[in-house]
Amino acid sequence: MYTEIKYMYLKQHTLTNGLSEGQIMEFCDRGKLRQVKKGESIYLAEGYDDRIYLLLKGKVKVSEVDDSGGELIKEILTEPDVFGDVSLNGNISEDEFAEALTENTVVLSFKSADFKQVMQGNPVLAMNFATQVTGKFRRLESRHSNLVFKDAKGRLLSFFKDWAKREGSMKGDKIVLNNYLTHNDIAGIISTSRQSVTTLLNELRDTGFLFYNRKRIEINAPQFSN
Repeated sequence: MYTEIKYMYLKQHTLTNGLSEGQIMEFCDRGKLRQVKKGESIYLAEGYDDRIYLLLKGKVKVSEVDDSGGELIKEILTEPDVFGDVSLNGNISEDEFAEALTENTVVLSFKSADFKQVMQGNPVLAMNFATQVTGKFRRLESRHSNLVFKDAKGRLLSFFKDWAKREGSMKGDKIVLNNYLTHNDIAGIISTSRQSVTTLLNELRDTGFLFYNRKRIEINAPQFSN
């Protein structure tokens, strides 16, 4: 039953596109399945054992502690995605950590050496992995560009645009998002203070651009497209 559960999750991940049932089963045998509660740590770099993680269900944030002890959020991940030792050589910051943002988040992890061994005999898997990692790097480059060339409000609007593209649903003239992020989380993503995020969100609400609460965000689609 445990292997069947891993198989059902794994066959829906983009990493296994084009793989046969037997190839996916071989992949399953090497992986360790884990269900993580909201707010629970998935890994800490201290004591990290060179593993790569597949996000099968839920949301995850990958962060670092900056020089002042604050949290710098590197990525907000939604399924399907990969994280952890994506370089497959143990090159991970000693200050990095990953945490579940949603209840019943599910991840499947592999020792980096095992993952590389499976890819060596499976070019389709290797190509899928390369495509996934390339997409991650492009998103990080875009975020870096925003940090360099945009002010806090511009970065916030870019963040909402990306979030809406990935997870938003249209309801009339509104783009609706399930809100699983705190003001602190958003501040960590766009590299500003929580107070600045609160001020900017209030400003956007007052102009009719969005409505938000702890569970839901509604963005005015006509204004958003301008």
